[in-house]
Amino acid sequence: MGIKFSCASGSPYAWRVWLALEHKALPYELEEMTFSTGDLQQPELVAMQARKVKIFDDDGFAMYESQVILEYLEDAYPNSGNRLFPADVRQRGLVRRYIRYADVYLAQALETMVDEILFKTAAKWNSELIIEARTTFMKEFVYFEQQLQLNGDFLMGTPGAADFSLYPMIAVALRLELTEPDLAIRDGIGPRVRAWMKRMEALPYYEKTYPPHWRLGS
Repeated sequence: MGIKFSCASGSPYAWRVWLALEHKALPYELEEMTFSTGDLQQPELVAMQARKVKIFDDDGFAMYESQVILEYLEDAYPNSGNRLFPADVRQRGLVRRYIRYADVYLAQALETMVDEILFKTAAKWNSELIIEARTTFMKEFVYFEQQLQLNGDFLMGTPGAADFSLYPMIAVALRLELTEPDLAIRDGIGPRVRAWMKRMEALPYYEKTYPPHWRLGS
C-alpha cells in the first residue's frame, strides 16, 4: 500500500511534507487538491482535517499536523535518502525551535493576511489587521537572517526540516504580494534570507513540489 499523500496546492504545511518526501527519496502516491474546486469539502477529508490541510497515510497509518509527519518520516525511514533532522540531540532541538518559530510567529501572522486578502473582497479588507500581521511577519526575518549568518547555506548547514518549514511560508507571503503590492514583503527580506531562498529554489526536487495551481496563474 505504501505512502499516500493528499496535498492541498498552495498550503505551506502540505508543501513542507512534499519537500520532505522528496528529500528522503521516498516513494509515494500523490493526490493533488485545490481550495477552489471543492476537493477539500469531501466528507471523508473534512472528517480527517485538522486546522491545516494535509493528509498523510503510510500503509493504513493516517496522520496530520505537518511537523509531526516530518518527525515520523525521519523515525520510520532513517536510512532512506537525506536526513530531515540532525543525528545530534542538541542540533535536533535547534531544528524543532526553528520549526516552532515558523509555526507560531510566522504562521499566525501569515494566516491573518491570507484570510483577509485571499478570502475577502478588497472592499472588506481590515487594513489595520493586515498591517499589524505584516509587521509581525517581517519582524521575524531578523531572527532567521542571524541564524543563517551563524549556520551557513541552510538553517542547519544542509537542507532539512527547518528549511522546509520556513520557505513555503515566505513563498505564500510573496504570493499575497501579487494581490496586495503594498505588503512589500520582498522589500523586507534581508540578503542572507534572499540567498537562502535561491538555494532552496535550486534544490533538485523544488520544481516538482511547486504548487501546481500557481503555475496556472490561479
